[in-house]
Amino acid sequence: MRNLIVFSICFLLIHATQAQDSKNEKNITPIPKAKSFITQHKGVFGGKNIDYTTTAKETFLTNAKGDSIATFWSVAYTKTNIGDVTKRPVTFVFNGGPGSASLWLHMGFFGPKVVKVDSDAKSDDGAAPYNLVNNEHGLLDITDLVFIDPVGTGYSRLVGKGEGKDFYGLKEDVDSFAQFIRKWVTENERWFSPKYLAGESYGTTRAAALGKALEGSGQNMALNGMILISQALDYAGSTSIPNNITSFITYLPSMAATAWYHKKAGQGKTLQDFTKECRAFTYNTYIPALYKGNLLTVSEKKAIAEKLSYFTGLDTSYILQSNLRILMGRFQKKLLEDKGLAIGRLDGRFMGDEEDKVSEKPHLGDASSYQISAAYTASLYHYFASELKVKMDRPYITSGGGSNWRWRTVPDGNYWEPMPVNTAPDLGETMRRNTAMKVLVASGYYDLITPFFDAEYTFDRNGIVKERVEMKYYEAGHMMYTHEPDLVKLSKDIREFMTSK
Repeated sequence: MRNLIVFSICFLLIHATQAQDSKNEKNITPIPKAKSFITQHKGVFGGKNIDYTTTAKETFLTNAKGDSIATFWSVAYTKTNIGDVTKRPVTFVFNGGPGSASLWLHMGFFGPKVVKVDSDAKSDDGAAPYNLVNNEHGLLDITDLVFIDPVGTGYSRLVGKGEGKDFYGLKEDVDSFAQFIRKWVTENERWFSPKYLAGESYGTTRAAALGKALEGSGQNMALNGMILISQALDYAGSTSIPNNITSFITYLPSMAATAWYHKKAGQGKTLQDFTKECRAFTYNTYIPALYKGNLLTVSEKKAIAEKLSYFTGLDTSYILQSNLRILMGRFQKKLLEDKGLAIGRLDGRFMGDEEDKVSEKPHLGDASSYQISAAYTASLYHYFASELKVKMDRPYITSGGGSNWRWRTVPDGNYWEPMPVNTAPDLGETMRRNTAMKVLVASGYYDLITPFFDAEYTFDRNGIVKERVEMKYYEAGHMMYTHEPDLVKLSKDIREFMTSK
């Protein structure tokens, strides 16, 4: 009888376990066979004829148990017959978001072919056809390129037991990139090659933390350099919200530059001289005024408001009503209010005609984004199909996986007091451990989301070794390469950065 009872209990436990396993298996994404598309090409880059191989493929990422939990989609351009790998750099390229695919840098600047949008930001590129051209300013003559799409973007996705929480967070995202880069370097036998990271926007947040992460996990990988396009390392300086004093400091020179561009301020002066004047006012007068707050006298407030009006082109009375604090969304609507236009956020040169002329901030979205996004998306699809022969069974997601992003920087259970994200100290630490690593920071004067003055403010702090940092400026916005003269200048600056000793 006892044996029968024990048998019955065991049977029920096994059945329950099997039922639970069956239930769990329903939530497991099948693990498909990784796809790979390899093609051969020729091109002229930097005035040199280059034969190169394109490898567009999926790479499995694993958890601590060795289970496949995601695939990373990447497109690698490698010189055919490289020869001595110690003399051939490889640059890993990614965009930001968080939750953005790499198509912006891929189809806008670094790729063998790029889409041309209106360089002067005067018109919407609208519907097809679009202008996809050979990128004669591309860098394949000096470096191999690997474009990476994080999970939830491009063709990258969760598989097996993978969950969003494994990837959708600052630390989790960095760890996944570190695993992919080590895999790629190992599979392609490139540990002796000089290595660079090139990130844009949140991609720079990632790059600063990634440089540090690559030094750990018992697989120390030292980088030769980072290219930070529209840096966003310390979010206190790139988050325009009412009570964030730092943002009023860092955004003001970009407002002045944009007002100058639209001929609302600084006329008769060069852009460089006008922004230099605004920097001095910001440090010497505006910062003390912001911190004094209501301790300012009426006459002091009026004097500050008049000076802010001089730099921004906004009415003194409006600035006084704003308590000397101009939120970026409001600036976008107020600057060209007389014309009924809202300026772009990623690039203040762009303008959008909105039905609601008096809304507090642009209600159609960012003109500098919606006026070019369709051209970039269509060009990537066309290029993948016609040139790279990529055939996938799902859409390429230009942005996704960024919702409910986990910003926590320490493991669960460890004390953590929420504060603005800041990966600049990680960069400072990495530069001090790796005395050969150098950094190029590229900033657009009309970038109203990651302002150029924030780059200066950030890099003058946080333990960063300024002697190994180059700061470059461009007369465009967040994606300065949409402006043809700056695409040429950025290419030249990166080329000199990577080839100089």
